[in-house]
Amino acid sequence: MKADVIARTLGIAFFVAGCLGFVPYVTLPHSMADPYLQIDANYGFLAALFPVNILHDALHMLFGIWGLGASTSFTSSVRYCKWIAWIYLVLVVLGSIPLTNTLFGAVPIYGFDVLLHALVALLALYGGYGAGRIPPEPVAELPL
Repeated sequence: MKADVIARTLGIAFFVAGCLGFVPYVTLPHSMADPYLQIDANYGFLAALFPVNILHDALHMLFGIWGLGASTSFTSSVRYCKWIAWIYLVLVVLGSIPLTNTLFGAVPIYGFDVLLHALVALLALYGGYGAGRIPPEPVAELPL
């Protein structure tokens, strides 16, 4: 899979996930045992697994729009994959530490989000630094 396909796939997945975070029956409300958030608007669990709130959903939608825009150019796709890889690697580390797993009360990134962020980071690493960053071979035109 090349970087442009990865950027397009991540862009669509991020945008859809961000939109689904606002759908009431797809996002279940949080319980009192969940970590405290200062920004608790729309705080719940997407598909009963992934903690989200309004900022989390908005960031996913922004990353999705960025990915769809970057997928129009191969060099932009590689750059997008590199940025997403580093951002999501940092989120994996922050989500694994109990003190920072809510980004200081703003965005929940704990639980299954850590595993999902690790998978996204690995896919983006492949697109940005692995074999996905090699541009496709130009297609030779046949003489008429």
